[in-house]
Parts: sequence; structure tokens; C-alpha cells
Amino acid sequence: MKIYVPLDSAAKALGADEVAEAIVAEVARRGLAVELVRNGSRGMVWLEPLVEIDSGSGRLAYGPVTPQDVPALLDGTLAGLGPVEAIPFFARQTRLTFARCGVIDPLNLRDYEAHGGLAGLRRALEMTPAQIVQEVTDSGLRGRGGAGFPTGIKWNTVLGAKAPQKYIVCNADEGDSGTFADRMIMEGDPFTVIEGMVIAGLGVGATRGFVFLRSEYPDAIKVMNAAVQIARGAGLLGADVLGSGRAFDLEVRVGAGAYVCGEETSLLNALEGKRGVVRAKPPLPALEGFMGRPTVVNNVISLATVPVIFEKGATHYANFGLGRSRGTVTLQIAGNVARGGLFETAFGMRLGELVNEVAGGTATGRPVKAVQVGGPLGAYMPVSKFDTPLGYEDFDAAGGLIGHAGLVVFDDTTDMLGMARFAMEFCAVESCGKCTPCRVGAVRGMETIDRIARGDAAAVPILTDLCETMKLGSLCALGGFTPFPVMSALTHFPDDFATRKEAAE
Repeated sequence: MKIYVPLDSAAKALGADEVAEAIVAEVARRGLAVELVRNGSRGMVWLEPLVEIDSGSGRLAYGPVTPQDVPALLDGTLAGLGPVEAIPFFARQTRLTFARCGVIDPLNLRDYEAHGGLAGLRRALEMTPAQIVQEVTDSGLRGRGGAGFPTGIKWNTVLGAKAPQKYIVCNADEGDSGTFADRMIMEGDPFTVIEGMVIAGLGVGATRGFVFLRSEYPDAIKVMNAAVQIARGAGLLGADVLGSGRAFDLEVRVGAGAYVCGEETSLLNALEGKRGVVRAKPPLPALEGFMGRPTVVNNVISLATVPVIFEKGATHYANFGLGRSRGTVTLQIAGNVARGGLFETAFGMRLGELVNEVAGGTATGRPVKAVQVGGPLGAYMPVSKFDTPLGYEDFDAAGGLIGHAGLVVFDDTTDMLGMARFAMEFCAVESCGKCTPCRVGAVRGMETIDRIARGDAAAVPILTDLCETMKLGSLCALGGFTPFPVMSALTHFPDDFATRKEAAE
């Protein structure tokens, strides 16, 4: 019998380690033959710790499980959830990037291969660099870190650049509120990130790579470092990748936790040992990136999706989605929500369907007031926008952004003026300080919102003008996107601003 207990950070925070220890102790006391597997999370956080038992006829799920439930779990008397795949939240998903997460032992390379791992790399090894890049281009894959830039165009630029050394950099500096997909895949299926980086290296002619991982993710750091060592020992990394005669190796670098280092040029500065400040563009990192060499900088989910594209084919992947938003989007549902977790689906699902049906509305049972999509710099989408399909262009047309696809749900008790002020404060705290619109504008923004809160209606057009200046004049997305939450709060929830004026009068 195999028992699966997640090693995912969210599951551990909810008691998974204690449940695993209780299982080990109870199994020893009973003298049972049981193999305990620490897998990744299936992504249904409200059910964690989610324990699965496989007695030979399929895996059955139980959750949330406590240490006190373990005797009943082993007796077979604990009420179960049935197969994970039958749980409605999971059954509605289209799992491509996260197909193995929660299924396999994250550090068992044989387990990874048995579930389709390395099939994409083996196919890529039979292709020319140009063919590899074309396959990614044909898939329609776009950057999942936030910008949504076509991955194939970025790779093609690096492929065409002439340099003695090129690099692949995995941006694992996931810092947006309500996001956890990068962490979850690194902890639950790290070899897919490594495989994606190797394929990227083969495609653009890079032989070295780095995973830039934030220090706040100790479990992901531990798992990724272990996976790199295993991959290197198995010949997946090194001077002779899978006996092909082609080289690619990588290492994990840990950042100090600055939010702005999620921006690619700031990340590159930090990776070089410099202060994490934004670089002016041009030159683009694809031409002058790490150490001044051509560099592919891709998000974790972008790179983790590459093996799927090569295993299944570009056409298969491109057949999912909406318009120019191809493939699947890994939505991270958080905040005041009944069923939070990771939900992977093809682009195109409407926001209201996701919030009300999939996530079950608010945890408090109160009406939904707003959903912030895209992290702390994303717009607050009101219920009137719930018909918006989840797609890059669709959200842009609605005044929002997909970003890293994190969603934070708020009920009708939320003060939207306070949320707008928080956005400005966040920008002020996290600004690298290089450009004036961001460095000074965020501070002036807090002051202006405070004036509005005191009943100064004349400050509203000042706030609007300030947001326009930050949007157009900031060097990177930190200052440039801060106006999204501020202006969306002001536009869609004017009563939260007007009541302050009336109260002051």
C-alpha cells in the first residue's frame, strides 16, 4: 500500500508534516507494509492536507486530514472523497503543465519518466535549433510571468544573436499576492522546469542556465537544488545531455526577496551580484542580458510548459485557448473565497464562472464585491465585469490584466479606497528608486488618497493625473501598473471614495 502526503508548502502549513509523522508512527505500531510518498499538492488548498491511499486499485483521497484521523484512515473507516479526478474542482480542469503535480514523487526521476517526462526533450534532441524555436512559436505560448510576450519571438531573437556564450534564466522570483503556481510546480514537479530549460538551451544555443529563486521559498529551494543534483547525476544536465553530445547545465541562485527583482532586468542585476534596480531598455536582455550576453528570461510556468508542447506537439497545445491566448492558464485562487487553490484551464473561461461556480464565491458567504486579477498591480474587477473571458486581449480591453494569473477575492465589506491606498503604499515600499514617476509618484499617491479620505474632492483629479504620469513615465511595470488597482477602484467603486467626502462634511 502507498500513502501520499504532500510536501507542498501550503499543505505543510496546514499540518501535512504532522500527518505524515502520525502515519509513520501508526504504521510502525501496527507492523504494516506501507510506502509513504511525499508528493506535491493537487492544488485544492481547502482540502489540505489531502492524503491519498493506493491499495492497488487506484488512489482514493481523504481531506483535510488531521493526525487524530490517522487510525481511522488506516482502518478504512474515515470518510473519503473518492478519486481526486472525480472531485468537481479538479474534474473541470484541463491539466497540461500541472499534469504530474501531486501525482508523482517530485524527486523520483523514474516516476517522472513513467508519467511522460523527458519525452519532449528526447524529441527536441532530434530537431535543429531553428525547428525547436519554430515549435514553440507555433504553439502560441506566451510568457506566463505577467507580460504575456510571445515566447517564440524571444527565443528567436536569442537564437539569431551572435555571442560566445548565451544563457537561460528562469524567473522564479514569484512575489505577487495571491500567486503560488511557480512555487507549487517547483515543489511538486521540479524536473519539468529543468527539462524546459534544457530544451530552451538547445533551441537558442545556450549552454548555461540559472534558476533565480526568492529566499521566501525555502521548500522550493531545497527541492530544486536536489532535483538539479539528481538530473546532473542522471546525465540530464552536464556536458553530454542524455548522451547527445550537447551541453547544458544550470544552478539555483537565491535572491534576497525584493519584489522588483521579478522584473527581468532587475533580476539580471541581482543575478550578477549588483543591486536589484531596473535597467533601461534597449538593449533588450535577449541581446544583452546576463553578463552582457544574449539571455532568455522566462517565467517558471512558461518553461515548465515547454516539455508538454514538445511531448504533445505545438498543434495540440495551440488547440486550447481563446484568440491569441493559446494553451492553458494556471489560475491561482485566493483571498476571501470558499475553494481556493490552483485551477488550470484553457484560456476563455469567464471570470464570473471561475469565481462563483469553480471557487464557490466568498468564504464569508457575503456577496463578492471585487476580484483583483494579476497580483497587487492588477485591476479590481467588479461583478459587472464578470462576463470577461480570461484572455490577455480580453482583459486588456476590460481595463485589466491577466499578469501571473493570481486572483484575490473580496466581499462587500471591503473598503476600496483603502485598497487603492495599499497599492500606492506597496509601490512606494517596493520601488527600486531608479525612476522618478515610481519613486516619488507612489508617495505622492498615498498622500493624495489620504486627502480624498479626509473629504478633499479636489484631490480626485490630481490622483487621476498622477496615475497617468506613473503609467506613461515609469521605467518598468511596478510604477507603470500601480495605476491599474488605483484607477479601477476609483472608477468602479466611486461610492467608497464619495462616502469619505460626505462623512467629512
